[in-house]
Amino acid sequence: MGKTLTQQARGHGSFTFRVRRKAYRYRITYPKLSIEGAGKIISLINSTAHTAPLAKIRIANEVFYVPSADGSYEGQEIEIGKGKVANGNILKLKDIPQGTKLFNIEKFPGSGGKILRTAGSSGFVMNKDSRGVEIIIRRRIIRLHEDCRAIIGVCAGDGRLLKPFVKAGNKHYLMKAKGRKWHRTSPIKTNAVDHPFGGGRGKRIKSKIAKRNAPPGAKVGHIRPRRTGHIK
Repeated sequence: MGKTLTQQARGHGSFTFRVRRKAYRYRITYPKLSIEGAGKIISLINSTAHTAPLAKIRIANEVFYVPSADGSYEGQEIEIGKGKVANGNILKLKDIPQGTKLFNIEKFPGSGGKILRTAGSSGFVMNKDSRGVEIIIRRRIIRLHEDCRAIIGVCAGDGRLLKPFVKAGNKHYLMKAKGRKWHRTSPIKTNAVDHPFGGGRGKRIKSKIAKRNAPPGAKVGHIRPRRTGHIK
């Protein structure tokens, strides 16, 4: 008996391919635009669903979660909305001077942090004019509204990819939290009934271009590319 192909099982939506909802119980956001003043970091949280540690911040009667800035600590007081340019403070782009590193940037005022939330990531402010504020992210430039908020500094957790997994169990739990199948079996190693690439009696690789109208079980490999091979 053949077994269901991986892509068929993934489409069925079983628990093997479903993200654990518990891992995503923390929602990254900012307080309301009208709330300004001094806040306090209550605790730093290791969230399964996020690469960077999260900071739980209280201001007035409101509590929210954001990616922690590198160097932040529990009990640290931060300024929200207005204040000096210091590590961990949440300010509007118009109040941040050029060349300042920042992360967790809003796409539009009040949307909550959406850009640069990965561990170790940051951009910096470039030009300001009537059209908005330019942010440089590596070699890319984006332009945002001047009232968008961001956190000063670099997102914590830099260097996480440098640490090896050491044992397979660590990789297993990471993939389980992300809702991904692991280990991944190479299609050419399977039987002919289990995959279109299988049953090669050795590694004689078949064509990897699937037909445009192929059914889900056969739509594997290159899905009708415009061209293949090296560009001359």
